[in-house]
Order: sequence, then C-alpha cells, then structure tokens
Amino acid sequence: MTEPTPDHATLPQSFDDFKLNKQLLTAVAEAGFERPTPVQQQAIPLLLAGHDLLGVAQTGTGKTAAFGLPLLMKVKYAQGTHPRALVLAPTRELILQIESHLKKLATYTDLRIVAVYGGVGVKTHSEAVLKGVDILLATPGRLMELYSRGDLVLKELKTLVLDEADKMMDMGFMPQIRRLLEIIPRKRQNMLFSATMPPKVEELSGEFLEFPVKIEVTPSAAPASTVAQTLYQVPNFLTKIHLLEHLVKDTEAFNRVIIFARSKETADNIHHFLQRKIEGEARVIHGNKGQNTRLNSMDAFREGNVRFLVATDVAARGIDVPAVSHVINFDVPIIYDDYVHRIGRTGRAELTGAAITFATPAEMPHVERIEQLMRQPIPQQDMPAEVKVTETPFEEAQRMARELDALRRKEDPDFKGAFHEKQEWLKTGVTIDKRTGKTYDGPERSKKGSKVNPSKGRASSPTAKAARAAAAKNRNARRK
Repeated sequence: MTEPTPDHATLPQSFDDFKLNKQLLTAVAEAGFERPTPVQQQAIPLLLAGHDLLGVAQTGTGKTAAFGLPLLMKVKYAQGTHPRALVLAPTRELILQIESHLKKLATYTDLRIVAVYGGVGVKTHSEAVLKGVDILLATPGRLMELYSRGDLVLKELKTLVLDEADKMMDMGFMPQIRRLLEIIPRKRQNMLFSATMPPKVEELSGEFLEFPVKIEVTPSAAPASTVAQTLYQVPNFLTKIHLLEHLVKDTEAFNRVIIFARSKETADNIHHFLQRKIEGEARVIHGNKGQNTRLNSMDAFREGNVRFLVATDVAARGIDVPAVSHVINFDVPIIYDDYVHRIGRTGRAELTGAAITFATPAEMPHVERIEQLMRQPIPQQDMPAEVKVTETPFEEAQRMARELDALRRKEDPDFKGAFHEKQEWLKTGVTIDKRTGKTYDGPERSKKGSKVNPSKGRASSPTAKAARAAAAKNRNARRK
C-alpha cells in the first residue's frame, strides 16, 4: 500500500530548505542547480525522513540528484570496506551517467563511489571493490558476477536504489533482482524509480518496498511537456531518407541531433548516408560497437564535436547530453515505453526540445498504441513538397503487408490476412516476379504448383529418373 504524495503547497523552493550539509550545498551550487525540480522537491524530504519511495518520473527531470543527495547525506563519510548503498541500473551507459552526477555532488566528501558494469574485465572491478567502497553503482549482471566470485560483501547494505526499473524488467533482469533481494539485509531503505508503471514494475515494487510513498511527477508514460512532438506519415524507407535529408539541411535548428533506429543494420545505413551527404560529424552506437567506441562517441557528442548521434534503443536510456535540439525516430519503436525514453533525450532539465517521428503504413498501428499509452495524440504534419516520394519496392511492400497481418492476427486469431488473400502466384500457371511485382511469363507450373524443369523439358519423378538411367546404361553397353 502506498501513502499519498506530499502537499505541493509545502514543497521546498530552494536547496537550502532541505537542510543539506555544507559540503553538499557547495557542490550543488557549483553544479549550477539554482532551484529544485519537481521530482527533487517531492522526493528529497521523504528520503531524508527515511521513507521507502516509489517514483514515477521521466529521464531528464533531475532523478539522480533526487535520490543522490539523500544518499550522500545518509552515508556521510568513508567507512569500512563494504558498500552501504547500492544503486542498480539496466545499462552501463546509465551507470556511468549516474557515476558522473554523484561524484560531482560528492566533490567535497571523502566518499568512495565505484561503478561496475559489463564490457570491462571483471578483474578490474574486483580490484576496485576490494579496495573499499561506500556507494556501489552496478548493472545487475556484473553485480551478481562479483558476488558469486566472493569479491563483494553486501551484509552492510543500508540503502537500495533501483533506477529505470521498467527497462530492467524489459531486459530480463528480474531473476538477478530477486536473487539480490534474498541475500541483502532486510532492514534497509528502498527506492524505485521508473518512467512508466507497467504491471511488472507494480509487482516488483510490491515485493521489496515497505509502505512506500508514491510520487508521480508526470502521468505514467507521459512525455515531458518541454518536448514538441511531430509525426510524418512516410510510405517507405527511401522516402524516410529523403525526408531526413530535407529536415537536417537547417544546420542552425538541427544542431545536435539523436536519430533512433530499431535495428543495427538500419542505424549503420543512416550513419553511412549522413557521412556521405550531410554537413557535420556523425557517429553511431549500438550493441556491436565496443564499449570504448561507444563512450568516445558519447563524449564527442556531449562536447559538441559531433552533430548527429545514431543509436538503437540499447543506448536510449544512457544518453545524458544537455541541449539536444532534436530527437528523430527514424523507426517507430515496437516496445511502446521506449518512445517516451527516446524523446526524453531532448527537452531535459527544463530546456525545450523537439521529437520527430517517421512512420510507414506498417508502423502506424504502433503509433496508435503509443498515443493510447501516453493518453495524447502526436501532432501530424504533411510531407514537405520538396521531399522526393519514391515508389515502394515490391519486397518492402510485401514485408509491410506481412507486418500488418501479424499485428491484426494478435488482435484477432481468426484473421486470415490481406497478404494471404493476394497471393495469386499460388494459382496454377501464375508466377509473380518478386523484383517487379508483375506477372512472369515463364514455364507453366504443374497441377501441384511446381515448375516444370525448363532446361530438361521432361518429368523428374523417381520412376522417370530410373528409366533414363537404364537407357543410358544400355547405350553405353552398345558402344562398348
């Protein structure tokens, strides 16, 4: 059972109102925080008072400081060897982002903050942990790996934070989290933050939060109000490329752009196009890129040396870059919560931003589900007249038809499918050329639908093959 959210009329209006220690207030001022964000106003007093917390808030709303400042106040100073606070997050990019923020806030303390995550040799992290740690930041997989090796002792743990809990559920980390809850002390303070609140996250919160106070800065799955959204209906992939080329010609407006794609192949294709055709440096990050490559690309983008960052959803929640002008959804995400996380890369820290989505006919049903999830429509714009609209290739049209049929079958198991009804080439004597979509006047099919061998012009049954073999044998015998 969750307790009510605090009364907004009594919320603190400055960081001085939180009664933080001098070291933290100095670090907050140096970080450029002038006044607390809504999530900080609500969360910090509750966490300082020792409550368990269930927070529904988008990325870019100041969540890290919302749990980080109370965490630093509670841990206070370096002590012992084993971690007293643990922050779990789903990706190494997000862990590194949290590490950067917390270390800035802890500048004037002697606290040891250590981050551990996949993609780096476990020995490196083992040595770092064994030197002593006060606050441990970890991805679930690497955490349990260190624990299984005996390098990590969790008996001193007093605080547990789960950040981006919905993404952790999507990535299948529930078994590791349940195992963790079995081995850490029962008496502790718990915090769970999530951008959305699907049933899986509700279930998880019920398992480890005790009488939590729930705060909801924005409705679950609602995009930040600082992001202006636009939707273009686009017939095919090549027209998406033409539209992208048209939009980003405005170098002043589109000065720092993140482009999201569903697949690594599409991300690479977009990246190659940008490098060849568009002004400005472009980088691409996805699961096939090494960690150093991804981190270097992120740093270059953050520093303003890169204009375009092309990414798959694996990187969507680890990108924390100020003043991103635009997010472009080149593909519509099929995990609908990812839409909110993608567009949350812009309009951060109360700055304004824009999110533009390209959708083919096969992707429009996904757009409708996203609009239902957000409880608001995405404003549509007509295709600019200058954009070249190309004819959809036959194979791409077939693939989109299959995707639409698959979606409809999920809703109605008895649905046969429009694509199924159009398969005229299954009829005897009719063949469709897959390259053109037109009727192919080649050798007729047999009654069973199999082509007659055009080169041999004769039957190919086992009996016929045996007869031909016997005849050939007789001819050879006569020659001898």
